[in-house]
Amino acid sequence: MRVLALDYGEARCGAAISDPTGVVVTPLPVIEPPDPAAVAELVRERSVGVVVVGLPIGLSGTEGAQAGNARRFRDQVANLVDVPVETHDERLTTKLAQRTARSGASADEDSIAAAHSRESYLASHAGPSIGRDTKRGREP
Repeated sequence: MRVLALDYGEARCGAAISDPTGVVVTPLPVIEPPDPAAVAELVRERSVGVVVVGLPIGLSGTEGAQAGNARRFRDQVANLVDVPVETHDERLTTKLAQRTARSGASADEDSIAAAHSRESYLASHAGPSIGRDTKRGREP
């Protein structure tokens, strides 16, 4: 199943997608400005099975205003697609993306962060899925 990971920001949204096996992750062009309809189009074009929106949580575990904005964006996307749209703790993905970019990666840093978020999401879902923050898209 393809997973589309999003690194939501008010000005731009990084995006990365997995291959159908979930092994290979490819950063996509940044969605600028963030547009739920553009995300819905990617879901349809790329046969995405789940969308994961990174949830910015502080190192202390607290959520700020940006986390609320990410949840609202998740809800907007969920209203346009027929697949689950989930949030996932994206703590430290920006730092990882910066390190990856310094190593010579050519993709946009926001999309690299989305790729790291997707990797973290899949690793966390290898076991039981407890406490997921999910919105279902519209039913077909």
